Amino acid sequence: MKILVTGGVGFIGSHTVDALLKQDHQVRILDNLTEPIHKNGKPLYIPKDAEFIKGDVRNKEDWIKALNDIDVVYHFVAYQDYLPDFSKFLHVNTVGTSLLYEIAVENRMPLKKVIIASSQAVYGEGQYLCKKDGIQQPNIRPNDQLEKGMWEVKCSICGKTMKPQWTDESKINPQNQYAISKYSQELVAINLGKRYGIPTVCLRYSIVQGARQSFYNTYSGAMRIFCLNLFFGNSPTIYEDGNQIRDYVNIQDAVNASLLVLENHEADYHTYNVGGGKTYSVKHFYDKVAKIFGKKIKPKIPGEYRYGDTRHIFSDISKLKKLGWEPKIPIEQSIIEYKQYLEEQADIEDILEFQRKRMKDLNTVREVKL
Repeated sequence: MKILVTGGVGFIGSHTVDALLKQDHQVRILDNLTEPIHKNGKPLYIPKDAEFIKGDVRNKEDWIKALNDIDVVYHFVAYQDYLPDFSKFLHVNTVGTSLLYEIAVENRMPLKKVIIASSQAVYGEGQYLCKKDGIQQPNIRPNDQLEKGMWEVKCSICGKTMKPQWTDESKINPQNQYAISKYSQELVAINLGKRYGIPTVCLRYSIVQGARQSFYNTYSGAMRIFCLNLFFGNSPTIYEDGNQIRDYVNIQDAVNASLLVLENHEADYHTYNVGGGKTYSVKHFYDKVAKIFGKKIKPKIPGEYRYGDTRHIFSDISKLKKLGWEPKIPIEQSIIEYKQYLEEQADIEDILEFQRKRMKDLNTVREVKL
């Protein structure tokens, strides 16, 4: 098949390109090489066998050119960070996806499938259990609570601390600009796909990790932050108390999920969690990174927090496992792959402190007021 991968120069996209080429598909990439993520242009790891178009998913003409003679679309382009340019999230993630369906319908393109990269972020805090008042899906923790260093999620009815649960696909509760844009992207894709007979699947990735993950996102990535700090001999800052719980999935496991839903028609018009199946606290994850780097550098836990962060979130992957997928690669391998990738680079800049200061200046990072 002839397959378009938008964002095919990026982290998940580029690994998907490699896998599709190995299966003898013809691959075309649409990517605008956004800086600073791709500050040196198209990376050397992009295979010559893949056709490359430099373009923007907000531009209809670029979409038309990229979609010519295409059978399948993997739509990985996304704007993600934690900056307050709210309109850009919706413009790139939602409007860009709308243009894909608009062009396909206008031109009666016989697309066999569209696979959308969504995010665990659409759940917000995810599901929690209150012993007294049952299962809930709470909103973000109020700032006046966080200012006091009270990190855990409270029941909105009785005020008691709740216990986080594995979160399945059934209920969403997006709480920040990125999450809102990703859920609206899903609504566009699944509903327009159904209406116009374009088989569509949305994959809600947990925290995907491995080689090629950008060094330059201001906000995202515990892997990036911890590895870069240790690489430069710095002590990383851990927000809140470090007991936040997450699940992490290796890039190859994520790619295998993407390939599975391409061939499986049972997946059409569904959303699926793509997660690691195991939980780790942020502090536990840092300990694993430090061990693999062979460095005994203690992290700083200064009582700072990123307003809008989820306290705990980990995805129930049982729905995707029923299609025959499961994560197989341990978290240690993800760290090793990223460390090796980092050490292969010749021009990495230590911009971590600049990025942290920028988030503080924007009031994204805040301090406990004792």
